[in-house]
Amino acid sequence: MTDIATADWWELLPAGIREQVDGYVLQDARMQAIRIVYETGRAHGLGLNDAQLVVHDRYLHHGDRIARTPDCPLDLESLAARAAGAPGRVVAIEAVWDGDTVHDWFVDLLAVTADPAGEHRLATIYRGAAVRHLGDEDPGMLHPSAAAADRAGRALAARLSVPFHFASPDTPDEQAPRWRP
Repeated sequence: MTDIATADWWELLPAGIREQVDGYVLQDARMQAIRIVYETGRAHGLGLNDAQLVVHDRYLHHGDRIARTPDCPLDLESLAARAAGAPGRVVAIEAVWDGDTVHDWFVDLLAVTADPAGEHRLATIYRGAAVRHLGDEDPGMLHPSAAAADRAGRALAARLSVPFHFASPDTPDEQAPRWRP
């Protein structure tokens, strides 16, 4: 990271690029906005961290005007409907960790099927969505995404009379053992 403030980086970008970046931000397309800022500012010494901070500042600037990507529903009826639409017979519900540079750690809630064998994403549970879903419930020592996935996954598995599997609810781990029949 350089000593240049994010506002100064923003002003160094050409007006057309700033307009394009704001368009991506207003569409909640964070990665595209970061890519444009990084590629355009790289010639001036702007690094990837700086690009992320510039885009973050644009998110703060636009606030409620951003058309946020809707959260995946975590209510039992919606999850059951999604599971019913999976091809094949649901034999388990599984929660698995994933992560990226935009959302940090999150949990995917999956329906594991047989005939045909496969896994089908029912919901992706990001931190913000998990906090909203949990409301006043304290997740304790769990990451909010893990607490929300555990609660929703157990309820769905009970409704479908199938096992629920979450190999690593306490610690984000993309390599945790997966469910096996």
